[in-house]
This record gives sequence, structure tokens and C-alpha cells, in this order.
Amino acid sequence: MRSFSFTTLSLLASAVSATLQIVPGATWTATNTGQHIQAHGGGMLKVGDKWYWVGEDKTNGTAFININCYSSTNLVEWNYEGALLSQTASGDTGPGRVIERPKVIFNKKTNKYVLWMHIDSANYGEAKIGVATGDSVCGKYTYLRSERPLGFESRDSGVYVDDDGTGYLLTEDRKNGLRINLLSDDYTTIVRNVYTWAEKYESPAIAKKNGVYFMFASQLTGWNPNDNYYSTATSLSGPWSAWKKFADSGSNTYASQTTFILPVGNNFMYMGDRWVGGELFRSTYIWLPLTISGTTASMKNAVNWIVDAQSGSMTPGPTENQYEGESAALSSGARTIACSGCSGSNAAGYIGGSTNGAATFSNVQSSATTRTTLRIKHLNGDSKQRVADVSVNGKTQRVAFLPNGGSEPGSSVVHVDLKQGANEVRVVTQGTWGPDVDRIMVPQS
Repeated sequence: MRSFSFTTLSLLASAVSATLQIVPGATWTATNTGQHIQAHGGGMLKVGDKWYWVGEDKTNGTAFININCYSSTNLVEWNYEGALLSQTASGDTGPGRVIERPKVIFNKKTNKYVLWMHIDSANYGEAKIGVATGDSVCGKYTYLRSERPLGFESRDSGVYVDDDGTGYLLTEDRKNGLRINLLSDDYTTIVRNVYTWAEKYESPAIAKKNGVYFMFASQLTGWNPNDNYYSTATSLSGPWSAWKKFADSGSNTYASQTTFILPVGNNFMYMGDRWVGGELFRSTYIWLPLTISGTTASMKNAVNWIVDAQSGSMTPGPTENQYEGESAALSSGARTIACSGCSGSNAAGYIGGSTNGAATFSNVQSSATTRTTLRIKHLNGDSKQRVADVSVNGKTQRVAFLPNGGSEPGSSVVHVDLKQGANEVRVVTQGTWGPDVDRIMVPQS
């Protein structure tokens, strides 16, 4: 999987330092909760020096619980800020309702944040769009109403604000095609349709570079991934080009679905969801560099990669040293277990439990003295996430480990301070079972 290239971004990878990394598809723990980030189908905006990620809480599956907000200064370490909307006793936000694809935009004329989202019944029969407003990006929002936009069905949705401040709502009308709708000056009302594709696509997201608009969207395959497509135009009202793939054909967009395209400096980051339809809380995030040049968009997969949230530079991740779980010092009941899908066919098991079993990796080598990202390959056969305390050189963090759903180990990431030379990594759980550790992957350079 390391055959990807960033040369189309004109970026040099010959001197990559082991800084914080994005690891597509990994369990991603919020720094202040110790829980996997729940911000699915989401969008992002920058306010001041912080990025804000708004998305769906899928802890209990499809039914609406919260629309969550997280913040970060580096696009890698995320802090949970709170819920913009939460379940109420009745109405659109009541029990058993569906709220998906939340996207927030800021209106400079009203100084309000405007949230648009898909509103539906449990059987997806209503097909409406909903809108709410807030005074701060991560504060509480006031829910206004839901409707079928201009009388048409709407399921997957998105938003876009053009360079001149004009706002647009993107809606998936399954009967008639994907639509771009103009919003009112305050972004809370749908004015008219701007363009409708005859093709049936969903999960719309727009980006713009050098006067060319790019509409990204997926085919209609439910929770299952497919090869996503894009179309281009020099005007939102068209004409739009024929649809083309932007990821490797047959990869199902690296097992993900488009949710948002984020400009970072002069570059773009693809934000996708890797849905697990039967257990939506297990869904993870596929973020990758997206190359846009002229009227062409392309994207390659990556195990890990580095984004500079200020400059927008995007570079491959560092090489890694690997340390087998069964080779760690296992104590307090932790012991080696057989694992057919693991490296070396073994793992460190029975971590945690009533004896607080632990795995300690000593003499973990790195040539870097930096804050960076450590990957833990693990197994978790439970129906819920497990957690563990991961200590690196004596500094401890709570880390989440999602169920992996099979014999193939999953990845969980933890952001740590490494020192040059020998480091100590310890994985332990107090009173509950932690993950079975296949191996740890430590940045070398």
C-alpha cells in the first residue's frame, strides 16, 4: 500500500519527519474523552486558528442522538466540544428519528452559524432537509424547521459557500437527480434550483480551484462503498462535464464514501466515511490528499500521511519500526495467545481483566525527538469498543479500540512524545478487558 505518490502535489518526501499523522481507517480517539470520535457524515470549517469538525453521533446506530462538534489546531488531535443538537422528547429531533450529513456554514451578514442536515423517519420515507442556527460554531443551535426543498425529496445533502459569499444547498433527489439549490442571503431559506443532474448520485461535496467547480458524489449502494465520481464546470449552473472516477477504479474509493472536501492552504483533503452498516458506531474515517489540477481530480491510498494544517503541505508518513505484542514483557495475567491473522501468528492477550494485565514494550527505538503518531494493531472481538491506558515514557492516555469484525487486526492511533533512542510503551487496562495487541508501529525517522 506504500506505492502511493504525492509528486503531483509537488511535494518532496525525501526528508519527512515523524510528526503527527493521519491514519485512514483507524480508531481515532478524542483527546478529552477516551472514546472513538463520533462525527460521521460530517463537515468542517475553520474559525480563527482552530478547525471544527461537525458530524453524526452513531453510538446507537441509525437513530439520532447528537450532532457532535470537535476542535483541533492541527487536524490530527481532536477535542470534543459538545453537541450542537441533541435528542428531544418529540418532533424532528425526537426518538427514532434520522438526522444525517450535518454541515455548518458561517453567514457574515448575520454573524450566525447555519446548520443544514438530512431529516427523516426511521424508514427514510420523509426525505426532508432541516435547518438550525447558532451564535457560536460549537454552541447550542436553535432548530428552525424541516421541508422538502422546493417540493422535492432530499436525502444526502451538503452545502457550499462561493467566493462571493453566496450559499448553496446540495441535495440528493432520488427521483429526479442530484441538485444544486441557491440559498437566501441569510442561508436559512431555499430560493431556487441552480442545476440538476439527470444521473442519480448522493453524498455531494463541492470544491473550487482556479475558477473550476468540482462536484464529488457517490453511487447509490446504501452503506456499502462504491467507486465515487466527480463532475466539473466553470459555472454552478453548468454545463457540467461527464462524471469521472478520481480514485483507483475498483477500489470502492478505498472502501469509503465522500462526505466533504476540505481546502487546506492551496491543497485539498478528501474526507470520507468507511461505513459499517450493521454496527454504525464502528464506522471510521478515510481522509486522504486530493490532487486537483485544471479539470482533473485524483487520489491515492495511504497507510499514513502528514498534513500541515497551516501551510496545507501534505507528505507521506514516516517509515516505522514494528514490535510484536508477544515479544513484550507480559505481566499480571497478560499472556501470549494464538492469532492466525496477526503478524507472527500470535498476539499479547488477556490485557486488563481483574488482574490488570499489561504489555510493556521496552527499548522501542526511534531516531526522532518529536510529537508523533503511534499505531497499535489489535484485535477486539466484542460488540463494543474496548479502551486501554497507553503510557509512553510514563505519560498516559486513554485510547479506544473498536471491534475489528474478523481475524484481520485493526488499527488504533495514539499521539505521543517520542525521544531519540530507547522509549517505553505500556498498554494496560484497569478492571475491564483491553485489546489483544498484535504489534505496535513506531515512527522511525
